[in-house]
Amino acid sequence: MPVYSLLDEPLSLAGRRAIELAREAGAAVSIDLASIGPLLARGRRAARAMLEEIAPDLLFATSSEAEGLLGRYAVEGLLDIAPVAIVKRGSKGATVMARDREANLRFEVATASITARDTTGAGDAFDAGFLVTWFTARASGQSLTASLQRAALAGHRAAARQLTSTRVELSLA
Repeated sequence: MPVYSLLDEPLSLAGRRAIELAREAGAAVSIDLASIGPLLARGRRAARAMLEEIAPDLLFATSSEAEGLLGRYAVEGLLDIAPVAIVKRGSKGATVMARDREANLRFEVATASITARDTTGAGDAFDAGFLVTWFTARASGQSLTASLQRAALAGHRAAARQLTSTRVELSLA
């Protein structure tokens, strides 16, 4: 769910109800910071409090969104909000972090650089590719590290397809 679906009424009522129903059904909840401006409109403390109250299972952010939320603190601070956090770094790959029983995991996933025609939807495509692969890998019993690595690579493949696809433009004549 994009975080802006949780910020203003009446959309935030629907977003919070969706999270409540998902939790009741045993589903995981993922939040994408999506746009740091609206999230920080009421201040960093209010933003953190709202995210901690929701307690997402997975948290997606770009590096600038993570920095905006955490200030000068390291991106590992996202693990105080969610047990799995993914920092999307565009053509530089992603940082994937998770709280594990013994220690926190952190690894960098590099990707080949591509020339983007249009970046619209690339972050959403990454999230979708990551989530589908993450849940599939977890259900098949893969280790936390293996499933996170596989999911991050799938997310980047999905985003790359989005970035290189032909954009369809409609015009009303």
